[in-house]
Amino acid sequence: MPTFIVITSIFPPTEAVRLFAARSGCHLVVIGDKKTPADWACPHVTFLSVDDQRRLFPELADVIPYNHYSRKMLGYLYAMRRGADVIIDTDDDNLPKADWGFPCFSGAFACMKENRGFVNVYSHYTDQHIWPRGFPLDRILAPDARIMPADVEAKSVKVGIWQGLADGDPDVDAIYRLTSNAPCIFRDGPPLVLGQGTLCPFNSQNTAFRKELFPLLYLPTTVSFRFTDILRGLVAQPLLWQAGYRLGYTAATVVQERNPHDYLKDFESEIPCYLEADRVIELARKATKPDVSLAENLLAAYTVLGREKMIRDQELATLAAWSKHLGAS
Repeated sequence: MPTFIVITSIFPPTEAVRLFAARSGCHLVVIGDKKTPADWACPHVTFLSVDDQRRLFPELADVIPYNHYSRKMLGYLYAMRRGADVIIDTDDDNLPKADWGFPCFSGAFACMKENRGFVNVYSHYTDQHIWPRGFPLDRILAPDARIMPADVEAKSVKVGIWQGLADGDPDVDAIYRLTSNAPCIFRDGPPLVLGQGTLCPFNSQNTAFRKELFPLLYLPTTVSFRFTDILRGLVAQPLLWQAGYRLGYTAATVVQERNPHDYLKDFESEIPCYLEADRVIELARKATKPDVSLAENLLAAYTVLGREKMIRDQELATLAAWSKHLGAS
């Protein structure tokens, strides 16, 4: 299966970039921005500068903000144009382990029961008090948010998106970093797939999408850097259920050596994550209809979010440009 890894970076090639570039069977694409060094280069990597992006995808490149994580979408489109069957999202501070990779997208897996609402997948892989970025604050201490052995049963399912965990400095919110910030090494263990109606936030740090769900790679452009991939993941889950797929998680296959952050600025940027998760799921679920395309359901979901002022008006124009390029890929 043609597999592409997409990273966005404003730094010279990092160790993580060099390690991913050396992986056999994957093609690495790095997306630059205005802050990226003009002489960026790394063996076995396709680097798309700002000028390359505008040349290849003019309509979308001109409406995505500069110095924003959502420019990564131009890398997704490049991968699709080159025939990708799988697109893997990661970052330039995630170092792949020797066993890095993802399970098959179909098969028998340990599955979390259906209709449990938000559950903390981290609790399945560690006893440490830790939760993923985007997890609703009112569920952090809820006993039924923890995953217990009795909640899991073996099933044959189609997985649409795999989220791999990260050891060291995993993806957590600013509240965790400001109040604890303890490193975490997750237990090894088999993958876990969430049943329909059972949710957990997923991010863009170690994440694989199958071809049928490529429209769901869309990263909102009118929300903050810390919310964009979380909002994407929240919108995606009701849509992938409707399409007959499930969200799966794996034990940690990367080690994150996180780039410097200002935790208070992260907190400010994450406020919608804390306040809007349940509402986003409710709205996306109501907007999702059977017997229409995934792209149509995606537009319907973001149209409703626009009416509720969770995104700005410009978002729908950007989504339209994304959909137009999808049709041409």
